[in-house]
Amino acid sequence: MDHASPVSIRVCHLYPKLLSVAGDRGNLFAITRRCAWRGIEASVVEADVGDVPDFTQFDLILLHGGQDCEMRAAASDLKQKAGSLREAIESDAVVLAVCAGYQLLGKCYAPVGAPAITGIGVLDAVTEGGTTRFMSHIAVACDLGPGGQHRLVGFENHSGRTYLGPGTEPLGQVIAGSGNNGQDGTEGARYREVYATYLHGPLLPKNPWLTDQLIFMALRHRYQDVEQADLLTPLDDQAEAAAHAAAFRLACRRERGWRAAMPAGGWWRRLGSRDVPAGTTPPGDMTPQAGTASPAAEAPQAGTASQAASADPPGGGIEPDGEGMAWTSR
Repeated sequence: MDHASPVSIRVCHLYPKLLSVAGDRGNLFAITRRCAWRGIEASVVEADVGDVPDFTQFDLILLHGGQDCEMRAAASDLKQKAGSLREAIESDAVVLAVCAGYQLLGKCYAPVGAPAITGIGVLDAVTEGGTTRFMSHIAVACDLGPGGQHRLVGFENHSGRTYLGPGTEPLGQVIAGSGNNGQDGTEGARYREVYATYLHGPLLPKNPWLTDQLIFMALRHRYQDVEQADLLTPLDDQAEAAAHAAAFRLACRRERGWRAAMPAGGWWRRLGSRDVPAGTTPPGDMTPQAGTASPAAEAPQAGTASQAASADPPGGGIEPDGEGMAWTSR
């Protein structure tokens, strides 16, 4: 390619009004900032309900999370967009799909006590609703090719149990947390350049290596003959590395009493070894519902302390430091 001409990628943010919970819009900010710091232009187009863009004209597509009602509305509208989106995916446009976005790219999602939501079937994956939510910090080991194994950290908050078929690979293996279903140790899904995951947080600011992976593959989609070393100059990622290490420590705390699952209709959980102080009201009045059972006995053990200890963050260990409370809304 001609390095004298401006280098750019074209980004589509799909359903920014419907599907952008848990800070997921931060993924877009991470991509545009890391591009700008390197002199790479990133043009962004939003495509909401009623918009029918030509997805083959984009290099990177973002599809984020939302609750079931918003997901149902998006699924209905996505029928009009499915053909173009499939074509773009088959031509190796890069897609980051988070939570509901992940499920919409699969075959179907069957919530508990509600009609199934049909996805576009790009991913060989089906999702069943569960009676408990997986709510915890999570760490995942990923091997995406050259450069060796990497680690993802984030926060999962989902009641869906996703099961992959033979046509789709997992994004990674759970170190600590629940992942796709709390049983098989997998997290997320990969197909061509689709990167699907349950990790919120948002995901990309704390995982700059994945942000750069998405940017590079988007550049390759547009220019074909690029080399990563030519365009993605190293950045000072001290803040990102510190955030990543802190999130990893939080994920590993579950080995000392974290609750990895909770009743799907409840909002309370206890972290560490301290109960809620007498008289304390959580933000948003998310007080425990009467009769809600503790989910501790139901928490699946997808990761182990020994696994976590084998993946120390650069420049520091992973020993949990202190106890803490956290309140999380849906």
